[in-house]
Amino acid sequence: MIEIQNVRKSFGELEVLKGIDLTVQRGEVVTVIGGSGSGKSTLLTCINGLEAIDSGKILIDGIEVHARSTDLNKLRRKVGIVFQQWNAFPHLTVLENVTLAPRKVLGMPRADAAKIAEKQLRHVGLGDKLTTYPSRLSGGQQQRMAIARALAMSPDYMLFDEVTSALDPQLVGEVLETLKMLAEEGMTMICVTHEMGFARDVSDRVAFFHQGILAEIGAPDQIFVDPQHPETRKFLAAVR
Repeated sequence: MIEIQNVRKSFGELEVLKGIDLTVQRGEVVTVIGGSGSGKSTLLTCINGLEAIDSGKILIDGIEVHARSTDLNKLRRKVGIVFQQWNAFPHLTVLENVTLAPRKVLGMPRADAAKIAEKQLRHVGLGDKLTTYPSRLSGGQQQRMAIARALAMSPDYMLFDEVTSALDPQLVGEVLETLKMLAEEGMTMICVTHEMGFARDVSDRVAFFHQGILAEIGAPDQIFVDPQHPETRKFLAAVR
């Protein structure tokens, strides 16, 4: 599981995470909602070790992410992360993009890596795009390629940082369907999202962040039907 214990993080004088406590069990889907600048995306990059923390602890399966003795490259094999921007290599085909990490990071033979990459691309509905270059894909297809690229590393956990926010509205649905499929298959996921319908339908729990604080967390029905914190009520009233 992922354990976050009293985590604080500042950028200069701005404290963006103010003592976050959160535990995510294996197989659980937790969505994180809240306004811009509330600390949601920063939390994901701290979990993955891309950002240092100022105090507290983050543990993944008992391994302390920010301990000096931790091999972050090895730990990140367990935790895939997909951002708003897919950052594909434009000179490589879709298959080559997804094959790259298993080959370079895991040292997998090219044929084995290609087999896994093809499986994951078919998994996200891109089996007919293997030899296509990223520039020839729609935004939704590019984001699904990024998901396949993360899955090709066989992670135990997936972090999604507002993966639909850069997409045209008509492309959002295909990416959300991919995330729903992963959730149904039992993938442990933390999803930062502005898609309230997705959060309500897919989550085991919904966490509401406000100004760097985890203000409220609960089952989707409780959060969306009977929110307890006044800032949660205010936020949901604004986005509905």
